[in-house]
Amino acid sequence: MNLFQNAKFFTTVNHLKDLPDTPAEIAFVGRSNAGKSSAINTLCNHVRLAYVSKTPGRTQHINFFELANGGFMVDLPGYGYAQVPEAVRAHWVKLLGDYLQTRTQLIGLVLIMDARHPLKNLDIQMLDFFALTGRPVHILLSKSDKLSKNEQIKTLAAVKKSLKPFMERQAISVQLFSSLKKQGIEEVENQVQKWFSALATPILE
Repeated sequence: MNLFQNAKFFTTVNHLKDLPDTPAEIAFVGRSNAGKSSAINTLCNHVRLAYVSKTPGRTQHINFFELANGGFMVDLPGYGYAQVPEAVRAHWVKLLGDYLQTRTQLIGLVLIMDARHPLKNLDIQMLDFFALTGRPVHILLSKSDKLSKNEQIKTLAAVKKSLKPFMERQAISVQLFSSLKKQGIEEVENQVQKWFSALATPILE
């Protein structure tokens, strides 16, 4: 089953009280401008499923998409730089944090990092923050096409080495990904499919 291929927009929410009742969901998150929306669009083979902009911080709500297996994909607001009023930014931070810490249906997090600038302070803070849930994280080193083959190999090895202390407390996997070259799609699908398959009651047989 192509998990992401026929993803359909389901709803968007701006407050936790409005979160839909879903069987299980995986969430995508990343620093503003890390390539999150492009990654989602590439995985789903859809040009504008998630909004792509040269202006960081365009995802201002929590957006839900229904997947082929009956589970859900959640597009979370980007963290870090964004030209928005401070009150709006504060709302995002609380919304994002509360969702990640309290959402019982969340079974795993896909964390997007720019392959040229991985493991920035905010990324490490996100790993620390999400570790409290005990749920797995799969890291996409996006925009890997901007690196040479040799640089890609070195970057992946360096990131894996840096993540070793984090891997002692939770399940973390990492891969190279390119929206432009459509590389790494199958690897993401396989990882996320494992999360859904590990549920006590599978969503779809």
